[in-house]
Amino acid sequence: MKKEEVLKRLNPKFLKGVAHRGYHNEKFTENGLNAFKNALDNDLAIELDVHLTKDNELIVCHDANLVRTTSKEGIIEDLTFKEIKNNYLLKDGGKIPSLKEVLDLVDEKVPLVIELKPDTKKKNYKKLALRVMKELKRVKDKSNFIIISFYPQCLIPIKKYNFIRCLLIAQKYEWIFNLRFLFEGLDIDYHYFKKSKKYQKLVKHKFMMAWTIEDKDTFKEVSKYVDSVTFQYIDKSDLVR
Repeated sequence: MKKEEVLKRLNPKFLKGVAHRGYHNEKFTENGLNAFKNALDNDLAIELDVHLTKDNELIVCHDANLVRTTSKEGIIEDLTFKEIKNNYLLKDGGKIPSLKEVLDLVDEKVPLVIELKPDTKKKNYKKLALRVMKELKRVKDKSNFIIISFYPQCLIPIKKYNFIRCLLIAQKYEWIFNLRFLFEGLDIDYHYFKKSKKYQKLVKHKFMMAWTIEDKDTFKEVSKYVDSVTFQYIDKSDLVR
């Protein structure tokens, strides 16, 4: 798909910057409803991460292990939805949200970038992806959603659902770059743009995102080479392209 077509199919708010795991800070824990509400209040697009529970429900959290954001050990894929809801709280006191709860809160007032986080041991790539598609059946406007993943096995099965898909690329898995033609866009570790003209030139013909920017100077520098930037710890007033 040509870049121009991708841009026509996306909410322009994506291009103003995407709040990584919500607009989180010391007060609001990442990937929690408080952080998502903060992004909503600031009219910012939101990035979030989704895992599949033991009983096939969708939980929003970055890590498979809940310990970092809740201070309590627990692997999402080994727990039921009810066990997570009843036994874990985020550090800001909020419950770990389901994808449905986030969709209800946001209600497409701002766009969402949804990262699919599979369990590589259980190889639930397709199962996770299709469960997310089932949850997204109720959306009103697909221009409000971008689906991302480091795993092509998650993105390939959902092509027919007509969401914009971006392949995540990190330095550890750079070989995945060879699969870039299979997807509508790329979401690349911003360090690439600081060292490689190959990546800097891609934005001319490919929809490009960069992650994760943590200061306004880097935001300004990297913004030259991409269409959208995922950021954290930056004040909204500094998101000037």
